[in-house]
Amino acid sequence: MKRDYHRWFSPALQRDMELFVYGHGGARALVFPTSMGRYYDWESRGLVGTLGPQIANGWLQLFCVDSVDTESWYATHKHPADRARRHQQYDDYLVHEVIPLTQQINSNPFLISAGASFGGYHAVTFGLRHPELTSRILSMSGLCDIRNFCDGYYDQTIYFHNPVDFVANEHEPARLDALRKIDIILAVGREDRLCPSNQQLSHLLWEKGIWHALRIWDGFAHDWPVWEKMLNLYLAGHD
Repeated sequence: MKRDYHRWFSPALQRDMELFVYGHGGARALVFPTSMGRYYDWESRGLVGTLGPQIANGWLQLFCVDSVDTESWYATHKHPADRARRHQQYDDYLVHEVIPLTQQINSNPFLISAGASFGGYHAVTFGLRHPELTSRILSMSGLCDIRNFCDGYYDQTIYFHNPVDFVANEHEPARLDALRKIDIILAVGREDRLCPSNQQLSHLLWEKGIWHALRIWDGFAHDWPVWEKMLNLYLAGHD
């Protein structure tokens, strides 16, 4: 399997950022790590290996990015407004630096936004904020409501990075048309504390006429072996 390492100084984040690229072609997948995770987590936890045949055959190319969670939503020493601003800078990094890199490496127009746990939050938020860039969203045990990370504080930046808020108030026809073209999969355990936010987002998507799949798995289902099974089912295309 082809694996390339990239590192550069990010103008958006004002620090070095790293990522791994797996594969040589196919659909591009923007892959987010779990809470406060690193760009190599999917490899070390076996999820890259799970998708090995798809990657080796040129059907799928993974762009596994680093997180700045410890500087944004998990930075409890900061004011919530500063946490949100740092996340906005992360979004700028993705849109203006990572996505152009993926397009330079691979001209395939199909982009998948994927992640598990807090990576699921990133996958959902990126995909729904940028439907013109995104073809599929795969959120596994993801968070769909960021307000618990804001200590009761709320502002416009938080609003635009909180899926259950900005989807509920989306009325622009062009954006709604773009959102309706995305293949959206929300997979979560029935006993997972994040299940209600997934159900809430699902309800809001249906209200906007945005077709999607809400897949509720039995039990807690918030662990790497379950995410491997989800990947096999929803991305690799086999049980």
